Amino acid sequence: MTLPIRTLVATAVLLGPFTSVPAAAAATRCSVSVPYAAGRDGYASYRIPAAVATRRGTLLAFAEGRRDGAGDTGDIDIVLRRSTDGGCTWDPLTVVAAGAGHTRGNPAPVVDPRTGAVVLVSCSNEGTATEAEIMRGEAPVRRVHVQHSWDDGRRFTAPRDITDDVRLPSWRWYATGPGHALALTRGPYAGRLVVPANHSAAPPAGSPDTGRESRYYGAHALVSDDGGGHWRLGFVDGAYDGTVNANESTAAQLLDGTLYFNARDQGGTAPGNRLDAFSRDGGDTLVRPYAPQPTLADVPVVQGSVLQLDRPDGPLLFSGPAEPTARRSLTVRRGTGTGAGVDFTPAVTLSTLPAAYSDLVPLDTGTTGVLYETGAAGPYETIEFRRLEGL
Repeated sequence: MTLPIRTLVATAVLLGPFTSVPAAAAATRCSVSVPYAAGRDGYASYRIPAAVATRRGTLLAFAEGRRDGAGDTGDIDIVLRRSTDGGCTWDPLTVVAAGAGHTRGNPAPVVDPRTGAVVLVSCSNEGTATEAEIMRGEAPVRRVHVQHSWDDGRRFTAPRDITDDVRLPSWRWYATGPGHALALTRGPYAGRLVVPANHSAAPPAGSPDTGRESRYYGAHALVSDDGGGHWRLGFVDGAYDGTVNANESTAAQLLDGTLYFNARDQGGTAPGNRLDAFSRDGGDTLVRPYAPQPTLADVPVVQGSVLQLDRPDGPLLFSGPAEPTARRSLTVRRGTGTGAGVDFTPAVTLSTLPAAYSDLVPLDTGTTGVLYETGAAGPYETIEFRRLEGL
């Protein structure tokens, strides 16, 4: 049964690994806030939310600040708002990576469990280049960058290009996440950072294809074992046969240590719009290739987010819209299972309004935060933050 949002108890206590509870949040117990609204602070639109909680309990809400409109091309910055009271109020907007006329996007933040540093991986491309042009090889390939913050998200280092370490020569399009990346906390790979990502490959020699065809999408992972200092490729998955076309990706570490990957299927011929896969070696290889996830059949073609709740009986959560042909009705689903397979059932629908991209973030025990795109007339009017209890 899907519970309406009014049945949930709201809380403003923020707590993650190695965090403390912000006293102000506990006192105010606010339930909803809007860190980003279209037209504010010089940006026509805000899209692509990503959220993490720092070691000190600060909530970091990243987004793409799009100066020219809601479209994916143009002058786009990666922006950030910080909250030290559990998401009730937000510090002024700061620019983490400036597009300067070009496109910075696909924020994938993660907190390094060894040092507490905030690590941000993202992508860039020329501001006039569309995804289609890049996939056809008519514009330069996308670049990949890493940044660090050592002061709780107040300041970040300049973007450092790591493209040559994490890209195969045949790839054209490239997208990290979007949404939070993964820090492993269990098993022999504890401390490793894993960024789920996707790419497009060039067609084989002699093919009449241009590379724009959805069949050339595939998934992969970026891996760092030193807190984001050095990066390499983990698994690469892509048959490029059009059956499943893994696109925007998200990941979680299950209670048994297995890594769970979930991806958008961009126009594959297999049933449904969601795919999943598993890794038992920290993201280096997959147990099997990406395959359709049948219990998410009502999710449209859109990004989603997964989060494993860190308690003995904690479920795996998935957030995304719940109408197969429309971006609306943002719903959090509860998953059960192990590295052998996961089944999802609806837990709570936040509203029936238009909604699109989202990111899940752990709060105090029993409470989860959702940062998501929504609006009254369309899904890209605001990025809202909510807390849900009892999932």
